[in-house]
Amino acid sequence: MTEKLNLTDAEWREKLSPEQYHVLREGGTERAFTGKYEKNKAEGMYYCAGCGAPLFSSDTKYNSGSGWPSYTAPVEGEAVDEHRDMSHGMIRTEVTCAKCEGHLGHVFPDGPGPTGLRYCINSASLEFKPEE
Repeated sequence: MTEKLNLTDAEWREKLSPEQYHVLREGGTERAFTGKYEKNKAEGMYYCAGCGAPLFSSDTKYNSGSGWPSYTAPVEGEAVDEHRDMSHGMIRTEVTCAKCEGHLGHVFPDGPGPTGLRYCINSASLEFKPEE
């Protein structure tokens, strides 16, 4: 079980940029094809911009054509949590960071093998560290 990081709203606002706060703490979404990691092809690890927890490896990243960074799986089963999202007149599965509960994006059952999943994640919710 992942140990939770609990900060006050004021602490989150101080820690995050306005865009990161909007996505991670308010469940916002960046516009398609505008995120800094959408076209990133470097090898490395994607961490939560809110708490630094490892979330996705470049090994699972692929170009889905959706306009957001897409992955077939998180780095480990406990890295993210999934929740039913019925906002915007549709039923989706929201993905949040298991450690800080920050909104990351959504997961869809239309990805490539081996999982068949597409974790569609906002760049603003991520920090990338290339392999050395």
